[in-house]
Amino acid sequence: MKGLHVVVWILVVVGALNWGLEVLGWGMGNYMPAGLATAVYALIGISALAELFTHGKNCKCCEGMCAPKTPNQPM
Repeated sequence: MKGLHVVVWILVVVGALNWGLEVLGWGMGNYMPAGLATAVYALIGISALAELFTHGKNCKCCEGMCAPKTPNQPM
């Protein structure tokens, strides 16, 4: 499940960066065929919804179970 969480998180970040690039007219959808761009945007949208509804149970730090690291703790 952690692997899926990481993939979803990466897709959400890609989507957010794309929104930022759209302001400059450089969005990734401008450089892809229309069908592929639609599929990518749909995948990013679904990932955002999945992250929105499952982040709290997938992320131990968000649940409050993540203790801050001290210099003596190994990474």
